[in-house]
Order: sequence, then C-alpha cells, then structure tokens
Amino acid sequence: MDYIPRLVDGLVSRLLVSAPAVMLTGPRASGKTTTASHHVANIVRLDRPGEAAAFRADPDAALAAQATPLLVDEWQVVPEVLGAIKRAVDQDPRPGRFLITGSVRADLDDQTWPGTGRVVRVPVWPLSQRELTGRVGVPGIFDRIIDDGIDAVEAPSDPPDLPGYLALAAAGGLPPAVLNPDALVRRRWYDSYLEQLVTRDAAGLDGGRDPVRLRRYVDVLAENTAGLPADATLVEAGSLNVRTAAAYDRLLEALGVLDVVPAWSTNRLKRLTQRGKRYLTDTGLTAAALRVDAHDMLRDGALFGRMLDAYVAAQVRAEIAVSDAMPHLHHARDRDGHEIDLLLDYGRRGLIAIEVKASSAPTRADAAHLIWLQERVPAPCAGVVLHTGPRRYRLHDGIVAVPIAALWQ
Repeated sequence: MDYIPRLVDGLVSRLLVSAPAVMLTGPRASGKTTTASHHVANIVRLDRPGEAAAFRADPDAALAAQATPLLVDEWQVVPEVLGAIKRAVDQDPRPGRFLITGSVRADLDDQTWPGTGRVVRVPVWPLSQRELTGRVGVPGIFDRIIDDGIDAVEAPSDPPDLPGYLALAAAGGLPPAVLNPDALVRRRWYDSYLEQLVTRDAAGLDGGRDPVRLRRYVDVLAENTAGLPADATLVEAGSLNVRTAAAYDRLLEALGVLDVVPAWSTNRLKRLTQRGKRYLTDTGLTAAALRVDAHDMLRDGALFGRMLDAYVAAQVRAEIAVSDAMPHLHHARDRDGHEIDLLLDYGRRGLIAIEVKASSAPTRADAAHLIWLQERVPAPCAGVVLHTGPRRYRLHDGIVAVPIAALWQ
C-alpha cells in the first residue's frame, strides 16, 4: 500500500535538523513505525529476536555499529537501548541521529527514563480526515484562523451529510482499519484491537491485571465519550472502586486510548467546572466498543451528538500536535449551564472556541455560549460552530457557522 503522508512528517523532518533524537508516541497501530521509516536510512527492529540479541548483550556496541539516521523500533523489548541512546547523544549530539518508536510501557512500569532533555517526543494520532484526503500540504484551519482571522475559514465544496459524518466516525482513523474498504473487516479488526488492549497491552501493568473489568471500564468510557461524567458515575457503572478506576484512567491515557481534555480556567470566570472531558481517542474504537455503526447512531440522538463531538476532537488533536503555535486544548463549562465543546488556547494570541452541532442550519442561538465567552475574556476569541449542513455563514462578530468538513479543506 502506498504511504499516506502524515501531518507530523514536516515536524519530524524539522526536528531532525536540530535534535539528535526524536521519539514518536501514540496509540498502537496509529502508524508510528511506518511514518518513522520514511525519515531514516537504517532500521533496527527489536521485536525480532536476532536483532534484539546484540542489543541485550551490549547495547552501546550494538548501537555504535549502526548507520544513522537510525530508527530504533519497539525499544521496550530491550529497554536498555534507551540508556545507550542517551550515552551516544551525550558523546555526539549531532542532530538527526535517532528516531525511536515503541510502547509506553516504561512510563507505566516506572522504569528509569534516561531521555529527559535529550529526546523530543512527538505524538502520532490516528489518521485524520485531512491526511486521508491528501491535504497535508496546506496550513490547518485553526492556525489560519489565529493568523488571519475568522474569515480564513472556507466553505468545503462537497461536504457529507449527517449519515456521512457518522460513517466517517464509525470508520475511525487507525490505519489498518480505516484503509480497509470492507466495513465488516474493519469492525472485526477493532474488536480484536480491543481484545488485545485488555489482555496483552495492559497485561501485568498497574490496573490491567483483570481484563474483564478493564474491558467493562472501556465500554463505560465509550458510552460516555465526549462527556463529563462524575468519577462516581464511572465507578458505579463499571462496578469498580475509585482506586481501580484511577489506575485504569492512567493506563488508558498512557496507551493513547483515552484523552482527558482539561477544563479551561481563568480568574475572570469564577464558576467554571474543573472536571476533565473524557474521550476515547479513536471513534472507530468507540463504535466497536459500543457495537454500533452509523445506522445505529442515527437512532440515538444523544449518541450521535457525542460521536460527532468525538470525531471533531480527533481532527483537532491531530492538528494541534503539529501546530507551530502549540495551542493547549481545553473545554469549558460553568455551573450556570454555559458550555464550550472545545477551546484552543493560543496564549496571548487569543482563543478559538468550537461548538459542534448535529444540525444542518445552526442559528445565532446555537452560538449563545460562544458569545457569552467572547463578552467575558479580554483576549481575542474567535468562534466556530461546526455543523452537518452545506453552508458557511456569519452568526455574530467573530463567529461563523461552517460545515465540519471545513476541518480538512
């Protein structure tokens, strides 16, 4: 299969010009190794016993014998290789020497991490729709807004309708699934992914010793994706105790499966909730956990609303990972019922507030929470109401309604 250019390709290339070592992180099967292999001249695959043996015997000598730029894949199989990379970088800090991919297991096992200050980490998320449509060569929508204003948002030429967006969400973004045209194969692949997640990826790790309870908790998170459930709600629904639920959250976040988007805070708004908004990071995985497809979602208004929110969040996550401005992703909700689905904080450059609406023609009333925020913050605040219809139009000063497909134009 031909390589699909990724948003991170440009960033990785730039980092390798000045950084001696770069590590690609992200969920299993998100494409880390495939992406990394396009930036190196040599690859060591430590999941191959023959190649791993030399690194187990003498990691420094084995590393020194390799031509660079070198991809060290599945480093967690021989974790001593990280120490060897550290020593190699300390001795010779020339840029572009090492790319590293593999598991986050060391973060969970509390193994010593020697790369601090020497290795730059870059997240590789599941394929975004902008990558799938081959639009990686243009600036992302949010960087265009922050640089050129809200008028930089363009209307897409042929956007999907609501069933079309839900079909995209159900297909997900993990390459082995989304690139397969057979929907049945995709669903079975995701089901196998879930099984491996709870039985193999989490095996022996803190909180992962009971695959039945962990799978039940993943299902609960899928039911509540793009929501702000209280911890007590998740604990009760998963038949867990608070300590186990916290361990599961830590485990799933480290594996790149769960993203808890923090609440935004400002001293100008005193009644904002501090509860994080939970997302399973891939909507195909969510659909598989819930055993639903686009037709099933259409029969459940609450579900398709959350899935649209989660699908948009997946596109946003991939964009901000490569943004030069490095915005922070938040949500906002106060105790009086005002709610912002997603909020990109660019620091002194301003905010971009996003509302996701399962409507083909949102009105000014659908921008009420965005207007509320604009009136209360001193920084510039652009507002975008993403909807399932075909048109772009103005709702208020600095706020536009635009089809969700504008995210990949």
